[in-house]
Amino acid sequence: MFHKNIKLVIAAGIIAYAVYQFIEGNIGNGIALIFLSLIFIFLYFRNEIILLAFLRMRKQDMEGTHKWLSKIKNPEASLIKKQQGYYNYLHGIIFSQKNLTTAEKYFKKALQLGLTMDYDVAMAKLSLAGIAMQKRRKREATTLLQEAKKLDKQGMLTEQIKMMQQQMKKI
Repeated sequence: MFHKNIKLVIAAGIIAYAVYQFIEGNIGNGIALIFLSLIFIFLYFRNEIILLAFLRMRKQDMEGTHKWLSKIKNPEASLIKKQQGYYNYLHGIIFSQKNLTTAEKYFKKALQLGLTMDYDVAMAKLSLAGIAMQKRRKREATTLLQEAKKLDKQGMLTEQIKMMQQQMKKI
């Protein structure tokens, strides 16, 4: 909702007022204000609209996810780099069911900007491998599958990777 820099200014203002409350002897008010400022600091690193889009994605509501993402007008200015990565990652997932070329563009940009969790990077590379396989680029798909396999430390994507390798043998 707020621009990323405005969130930091609001948090700094609240912390300054909390320090004033501590000086005045109102310890309870100061502590409460510190906790309030932590909300704005948290929302600086985790954009609220992207969080709501992820909730929609969890419910398999692609239209709702796209609706939430469309509320971000200028992602380059209003999001930090990792948030831009997740913005593109979510767009890639949405477009992977509609337009593979657009989805490939979004996944590559998400990987370029960076994703925080290894699972998300592995999922993006697995999706790119699937797109490459459908476009008959077997070598690229093989390397992306191997990279996804390395990143999948918890084995959550093992079944999908094996299924994709089986399909690769048929090509």
